[in-house]
Amino acid sequence: MNKLTPQPGIMDITLYQGGAAHVKGVSNVIKLSSNENPYGPSPKAMEAVRDSAALLHRYPSTNHAPLRAAIGEVHGLNPDQIICGVGSDEVLQFVVHAYAGPGDDVIYTRHGFSMYPILARMVGATPVQVDESERKVDVDAILATCSERTKVVFLANPANPTSTMLAEGEIARLADGLPPQAILVLDGAYAEFVEGFDGGAALVAARDNVIMTRTFSKIYGLGGMRVGWGYAPQDIINVLNRIRQPFNLSSTALVAAEAAVRDRDYVEHCRAENTRLRAWLAGELAEAGVPSDTSCTNFILARFADQTEAEACDAYLQSQGLIVRKVAGYGLPNALRITVGDEDGCRRIAEAVRGFKAGQA
Repeated sequence: MNKLTPQPGIMDITLYQGGAAHVKGVSNVIKLSSNENPYGPSPKAMEAVRDSAALLHRYPSTNHAPLRAAIGEVHGLNPDQIICGVGSDEVLQFVVHAYAGPGDDVIYTRHGFSMYPILARMVGATPVQVDESERKVDVDAILATCSERTKVVFLANPANPTSTMLAEGEIARLADGLPPQAILVLDGAYAEFVEGFDGGAALVAARDNVIMTRTFSKIYGLGGMRVGWGYAPQDIINVLNRIRQPFNLSSTALVAAEAAVRDRDYVEHCRAENTRLRAWLAGELAEAGVPSDTSCTNFILARFADQTEAEACDAYLQSQGLIVRKVAGYGLPNALRITVGDEDGCRRIAEAVRGFKAGQA
């Protein structure tokens, strides 16, 4: 008889499903399912990766000081209040490991990133889902759900997969209304796609219960390197560093991220192209009869009449070599999440959706 028993909550985890990358029987596909940067990483980041090969026999830095200094310089933050992780996912994991456990609640919203309930169950905490209002976070609903059990509140802003965004005043109201034992986690994976947005840094600086996370996987095009970071009050950073593995990031990942964050011209180029093509694609889809909310990210949440039409469109797109993301698992069965690709990718998606809708008429 097997007496090996995992910790409570672990067997309740539904495995995370990443965006598809292949279509059986179809070659030369365009992948628009994972919100990746269609232009790839900065050439300076690629050069740093090549140069790092000569030092692969050396252990990486344990304190990530050069990368934290670069992030601090670019974003105007104190490097001592920055922590780096294997993607921002690991920083989110640090938070639940440090501040939540059995008997505690971790709040997330109905259409929120699917990793949030997984992280809660990972530490034996209870994930508590709160309804949204028209695909937008409802601050009053979150505050009404909070209790003495609430330890962590996850909020993606801009949000995935809805692409919507809360104003800073609403986030401040949420942070100020939380019970004293709760931490507000602002997941800013898509923050760079909003011109002039600080991702919540000012909110962090003014409070002791807020942490902001960011990633190098989206606009920086380093999804394969797995680098993210968090910015929080010093007391929180001191706690999180106690559970961070000392060698959690490779030397190659560290130098790639440092070069990427310093290449501001490349980031501006990627943001400008995303803004231009996002507006164009949203307009083309709307004209074809497929509406979407105003996107603040590098993807569009395209809405269809019902789940049947959304699934039929997805199947048609796949037949055309176009891979997007079904989001029924996020409570949005009538929608498809479409990454804003390069010019060719956007035009092919627009043409294919028009062809699908014409075939439905």
